[in-house]
Amino acid sequence: MLRFIHAADFHLDSAFAALTPRQAAARRRESRELPVRLANYVNQNNIDLVLLAGDLFDSAASYRDTAEELSAALGQMEAQVYIAPGNHDWYGPGSPYLTVKWPENVHIFTQPRLETMEWPEKNLALHGAAFTHGEQADGFLTGFTAPADGKLHIGLLHGEIDPSEARYDPIRKEEIAASGLAYLALGHIHKGAEPLTFGGTVCAWPGCPEGRGFDELGEKGFYSGTIDDSGKVSLTFVPFARRRYEILTVDVTEQDPRAAIEAALPADTAQDLYRILLTGETGEGSVHTDALKAALADRFYALELRDRTRLAEDLWAKAEEDSLRGLFLRDLKQQLAQAQTEEDRQRVTMAARFGLAALDHRDLG
Repeated sequence: MLRFIHAADFHLDSAFAALTPRQAAARRRESRELPVRLANYVNQNNIDLVLLAGDLFDSAASYRDTAEELSAALGQMEAQVYIAPGNHDWYGPGSPYLTVKWPENVHIFTQPRLETMEWPEKNLALHGAAFTHGEQADGFLTGFTAPADGKLHIGLLHGEIDPSEARYDPIRKEEIAASGLAYLALGHIHKGAEPLTFGGTVCAWPGCPEGRGFDELGEKGFYSGTIDDSGKVSLTFVPFARRRYEILTVDVTEQDPRAAIEAALPADTAQDLYRILLTGETGEGSVHTDALKAALADRFYALELRDRTRLAEDLWAKAEEDSLRGLFLRDLKQQLAQAQTEEDRQRVTMAARFGLAALDHRDLG
């Protein structure tokens, strides 16, 4: 029985540009601690094999100290480690894979074609390849079939299955089915996916182990698995992220916005980053997002509030008044009906709010 983990897309040294400078620096430090945490998991769970399917760095010219910290952490693993560089951390001049010394238990694939590494003690053959540029139009798996030699055959690649555009190692389903691999460990897709099976080959993307923005939501981690002597693969997803990105939609119609948000939140959000979309109907005053954000700030690591509320219908009814107020609302109501996007509708709604406040000599805040 071979015990392994499959991880990918660390994107070390990501900018975290949407956060404050202090929080961005803290998140970069946390991401650099990920390999050490992973090494502890490997050693505590008697893992034999570590498969890292590319984009471990956010660029091919990462900071040297980041690469040295990764190298040291991988060297602490009591396991064999294999790396297939991806489109962000491609193997080439200036790459940390070339400029940093890597420990003996780490093998980095360096060629833009499949190479085979033998591990006789485990009756294993591992096949992998490297991006050597930012794009890879030719599929690494094209024309490959593992020999029927009684060994376990595993593939390690950074790529996409049946993409609409051939830029990042396009892999065809029929190629996977014909590959003869027991398992194909993939990187590149940041959202973890359920394992797929084509022919006799199981393949999976673990996603990224830490989200970096609101396009990488929810639980993040890696796969832990086993392969028995017959080639049967068993996988378990291991949540591993320190912080989650979440988007929460809250309807504040006829409710106090703060109370509505607090009622919708899960119990523990202090470590997480939230974008809260406020929807529903409100009066002329809208939602005071700055004050609301300040009141809720200690509930989150970072909080972003977006006002997507609309004016209550009874306010638009006043467009029928024979008054300056009615004339103003009739014009905006027509613009609202012609709006093509949510952003356009929000602009009209905000114009109505501020205009009504001006007519009534109110401070909208």
